[in-house]
Amino acid sequence: MYQINKMFGYARVSTDSQVLDRQIDALIKRGVKPEDIYQEKYTGTKASRPEFDKLRAALREGDVVVIESLSRLGRSSKDLLEIIEEFDKKFITLISLKESIDISTPTGKLLVTVLSALAQFERDIIVQRTQEGLEAARARGRKGGRPKTSPKKIQQALKLYDSQLHSTKEIAEITGVSVKTLYNAINERKAAH
Repeated sequence: MYQINKMFGYARVSTDSQVLDRQIDALIKRGVKPEDIYQEKYTGTKASRPEFDKLRAALREGDVVVIESLSRLGRSSKDLLEIIEEFDKKFITLISLKESIDISTPTGKLLVTVLSALAQFERDIIVQRTQEGLEAARARGRKGGRPKTSPKKIQQALKLYDSQLHSTKEIAEITGVSVKTLYNAINERKAAH
């Protein structure tokens, strides 16, 4: 167990039509002061969540973060694990009420180890399936990767770039040529001259 400085809460729902009341009530019941609860209505699939980012910036060694459920914290098992590991390295205790988890305890540390193994397993399975899919496609005469951008589209993008009337982002939207492909074409043209 770490020495406790301050207790914070974090409550999140994914859409404006959902309400935070149940989560906030649970956090207050656990002892979090209402003014120390960071709340947001923001999808968990986004990498940056403004209120969660503010919470992270406010945390100091010995603080406690209480959440209603692990599903409120991470976007994926990998993301959740990274957050838990970040908190653990900074000696910040994470308590999840629904799952009865406290990462400062031996049981909580065991859970982090299990989550880590599961996240690695998930990554390994994705890599294995990708490799198998590519091998199956090659066996049927298909190549993996994105389709090549047509030279005609690249020439159109270069003309728009030369006109200096559009940003590279706008050119990408107009022509369907990615910004990276456009820059590659510009660099290739420079190298040829």
